[in-house]
Amino acid sequence: MRAPLPIAIDDAVDGLDRFDSVVDARSPAEFAEDHLPGAINAPVLDDGERALIGTIHNRQSAFEARRIGAAIVARNVGALIERLFADRPPDWRPLVYCWRGGNRSGALATVFARIGWRTAILDGGYRAFRRRVLADLERWPAGLRLHVLAGRTGTGKSLILQQLAGDGAQVLDLEAIARHRGSVLGLMPESSQPSQKAFETALWNALRRFDPERPVFVESESRRVGRCHVPDALIAAMRAAPCTLVEAQSAV
Repeated sequence: MRAPLPIAIDDAVDGLDRFDSVVDARSPAEFAEDHLPGAINAPVLDDGERALIGTIHNRQSAFEARRIGAAIVARNVGALIERLFADRPPDWRPLVYCWRGGNRSGALATVFARIGWRTAILDGGYRAFRRRVLADLERWPAGLRLHVLAGRTGTGKSLILQQLAGDGAQVLDLEAIARHRGSVLGLMPESSQPSQKAFETALWNALRRFDPERPVFVESESRRVGRCHVPDALIAAMRAAPCTLVEAQSAV
């Protein structure tokens, strides 16, 4: 029978798009704060169950926590197979992860593999992914050919970026990623801003797709877009990049 294949973080993220699904085995609260791009949440422990197992571990013993946790996980994994994954084909290829790539993802990935799916498990879990995101956001901006659009609010910078994107240009829309239209206009309608971690992951996901040989157009921003902090390395690269000033004529 197949066993889940451990995969290093660099191999996983460099080939992230080759998996049919990315499956997050963490609790809903962990998933809501941040997750790998495109991941679906398949919690083997929900938020209350995770808190319960932690309490048992601290107040009784690690053995008792594992014993009780195993029974809960077994029930939850069975329900997930029936509810979320019943329609997956025999050649489905998922990547599974949890916080550290340990018990939770291991339990789900083992069942996947025993069913016959070609299952990979992320070595180091979300924690390793988070370290990779931070390292790439520190490293990548200096290698991009950024071109900044500057100008006052209302001069149409966002519309220009949209037109450029529609014409096939590479565009980094920080306001769209932060779901915020700047200090004057504020939140986008019927939307809330992502957590800082989720903002950084979405930014990382955008940057990883850019061709460094082609220009990347971006609107001039301050260090914060709403409550989201733009990484220092990106701010530094934007300030060092060539800039076009956008002006609008006043109505006569």
